[in-house]
Amino acid sequence: MMRRFRCTVCGYVHEGDEPPDECPVCGAAREAFVLETEISPAHEPVASPTFVRSGDGSAGPKLLILGGGIAGLSAAEAARDLSPEAVITLVHREPALPYYRLSLTRYLAGALTKDHLLIRARPWFEERRIRLVHAEARRLDRSRRLVVLDDGSMLPYDRLLVATGAHPHVPAIAGVRFLGVHVLRTLDDADAILERARRGANCVCIGGGLLGLETAGALARRGLAVIVLEEAGRLLPRQLAGSAAARLADHLGKLGIDVRTAVKVTEIVGDDGVRAVRLADGTEVPADLVIIAAGVRPNTDLGRAAGLAVNRGLVVNDGLQTNDPDVLAAGDVAEHRGIVWGLWTVAAEQGALAGRAMAGAAVTYEGNPPATYLKVVELPVFSVGRFEAETPADRIIERADEARLVRILLRDGRVAGGNLVGDPALADALQRAVQEHLPLAAVPELCFPAGDAKQDIKTQ
Repeated sequence: MMRRFRCTVCGYVHEGDEPPDECPVCGAAREAFVLETEISPAHEPVASPTFVRSGDGSAGPKLLILGGGIAGLSAAEAARDLSPEAVITLVHREPALPYYRLSLTRYLAGALTKDHLLIRARPWFEERRIRLVHAEARRLDRSRRLVVLDDGSMLPYDRLLVATGAHPHVPAIAGVRFLGVHVLRTLDDADAILERARRGANCVCIGGGLLGLETAGALARRGLAVIVLEEAGRLLPRQLAGSAAARLADHLGKLGIDVRTAVKVTEIVGDDGVRAVRLADGTEVPADLVIIAAGVRPNTDLGRAAGLAVNRGLVVNDGLQTNDPDVLAAGDVAEHRGIVWGLWTVAAEQGALAGRAMAGAAVTYEGNPPATYLKVVELPVFSVGRFEAETPADRIIERADEARLVRILLRDGRVAGGNLVGDPALADALQRAVQEHLPLAAVPELCFPAGDAKQDIKTQ
């Protein structure tokens, strides 16, 4: 009987007799994996629903998946597990096989090769009878149940999953098109950055979020002089409280990364190539390479043009269906209960559920408190749920020493979120407590001895 192990840091699931020596997604050690369940080698298929067939005589339902990221790949795998007879086609716009996008910064740092980035080797697709098409979807014709690709060919479907992900947001800053200004979203982006990432070069990362900091850490490891510019008053403002962000900034400084917060970029200066980044106060920061890490925007154009409901993302219900019940959406393109999660672990979970739904299973996605983990900078930083007091019922407990900082938010006596800096061992316990709304006393790992907490704050 095969077993399933889950990485307590990033949520990656590994199937096998033993956990891997290292998580292929976040780099966590073997000890970070916990046994989640045992899996019978025989998968019980479910009966497929009645589909409107496309008329070509094929035996199984046509399941078409747009997007070769983790959402699309998880969907294809789950659909095949439940429906041996389905005709599954996965459309992937990049020339490479589907890869761990989350690990691109580790590739930048030189910690991984391209081969280690691949999620599945080509024989896996052949063995699972999943047709992989390297193309881009240009038009969705819902009335005829087909998708038109960029080469003019057409793919019919009985059920369709839109898992087209997101694209980098590039602010309207003068000079963003200079040679040497890059974003990081694809393997091609990473290779283009590496071409200019010579030792000793000046690199400016615009954005102090997860991607900006991981990119900064990766390029610093390659010997570049890195400066991070963040418009907010602290790093990772959506994930960390002030005390945790300060601890992270101090650590980055020790690595030689210059962190500047509360600064606004007004222009990228250069001739044929980038030369500097100009700030609102007139300061010019020298730059041979600029990385813009200002967030992402869902790729909604295809769905919008086809008449699917769009807010920030393609709007889906708890079954991950759009306003067309035969068209589902998952991952960075999907908006569920008003939230576009934009997280790898969420995309993997939504994709797997969407694949099951395409194969005929009844599924419900309720969402979980967002959890994020920062890697590459050699300091474990974990955030889940809420971390700032917002109501009189909120209480914050924080403990810090030279090696670590632990911050927990209690709401009505139950764990609602927190930050961990320098201590990844508590990540699984904290995430479980948040997801299950546990009282602090029910999670011994998180209970501090009397008088050991640096702060015990109750909101006024």
